[in-house]
Amino acid sequence: MRSMMAPVIIVPGNNTVRPIGSHVWMALGLAAGLGLGLAAVLTHSPLLLAATRWLRPLGTLFLNLLSMVVIPLVATALFTGIAGLGDLRRVGRLGVRTLGFLWGTTLAAIVVGFVVAALLLPLAPITPDQQAALRQTAAADSGAVGHAAEQITTGARFIVELIPSNPVRAAVDGNLLPLIVFITIFAAAAAALPDEKRHALTDLADVATQALIRIVRWVLLLAPLGIFAIVADAVAKFGLDLIKTMALFILTVIAGLAVFIAGVYLPAVAVVGRVGARRYLRAIRASLLMAFSTTSSLTALPIMLEAAESELRLSRTVASFVLPLGASVGRAGSALFQAVAVLFVARLYGIPLELGGMFQAGAAVFLASLTVASVPSASIVSLVPAFAATGLPLSGLQLLLGFDRVPDMFRTMTNVFGTLTAATVVDAVESRDQEGHAKTRRTDA
Repeated sequence: MRSMMAPVIIVPGNNTVRPIGSHVWMALGLAAGLGLGLAAVLTHSPLLLAATRWLRPLGTLFLNLLSMVVIPLVATALFTGIAGLGDLRRVGRLGVRTLGFLWGTTLAAIVVGFVVAALLLPLAPITPDQQAALRQTAAADSGAVGHAAEQITTGARFIVELIPSNPVRAAVDGNLLPLIVFITIFAAAAAALPDEKRHALTDLADVATQALIRIVRWVLLLAPLGIFAIVADAVAKFGLDLIKTMALFILTVIAGLAVFIAGVYLPAVAVVGRVGARRYLRAIRASLLMAFSTTSSLTALPIMLEAAESELRLSRTVASFVLPLGASVGRAGSALFQAVAVLFVARLYGIPLELGGMFQAGAAVFLASLTVASVPSASIVSLVPAFAATGLPLSGLQLLLGFDRVPDMFRTMTNVFGTLTAATVVDAVESRDQEGHAKTRRTDA
């Protein structure tokens, strides 16, 4: 019986409610940085140009504080999310189908993100001289990233080294992808332990996650100042070209999300769920608007539950299982954004990223997407493993943070779209299975 499924432990998703007004302060920091940088460019004032250079250490300080905490945060959140499911055998058929759909579409989203980014990002107006200057600025990044760039492997060696002989050494060396693989294996083993033993580990990991989240929130109080510093310095170097480049990045993300929805979610609803696109969009529009305006998957959850029951006529058992789980781990939109962000930063800094590097980045994005911590702009924060795996400079994260509000709304809306689609598809499959079992019983009788 589906009603006997194991309870789902909800882990905060990638776009939970952020502190009131934080995005406003970040926007103000962005605007101030743009204003100072443009003023320095247009007036050629030595004083203003010097001011943008003096601000650079503030951006580096913010970056170091964020890097200090994000690695242990990703580790504890990932462990809590996987181990919190309980014995994986108890998740049952419904859980397997739900996670299979969510993770399968996440992989598809990463591929779509890479393809759309490869097609559109070459249109960005950035010259080799500008790329060289950005790379020189990025030399202030933490040594771990530079070391990771030297350690990049490809082919069979990369597959072998996904399993670390020493997970602690992998973390110290900045080789974060094997560390994430180890945490995933360890969490899966912990999930199979008896409840009292498993809870001892998950409670500890959850407390550590909450403490680290608090540190990140403290660090992000400096985000407006850090964004102001890095944007002012960058715009003073590159002027309007940088703004145009960032605008193209945002448009690429939006285009990729639109292609993904039209090419994956709507066909799945039509073919498997047997629901017309117009009726489906009308049924879920309130949930999408809530996600778009709040950038919070969990905030939209009550509206999703109402839409599933009253508009889509889904089974209450399926909706109550799939929707909370999807709101927690369904991040295809965020994964697509991260895939575009990896290629964008690589192009911005003039760092070649071949097929092997893209595979490593995609693997890191997927593994990190299994459980992203409940912190503001977590889709950017959790890019650290992907950047470290491919040797991209962490200073690129600061530029992404400054322009994150608009893509955040669209990717959260896509995450909610995917969660509702998962519920619709799984409900349709479950209904057909029940009908098939009923016919079999009648035939046997």
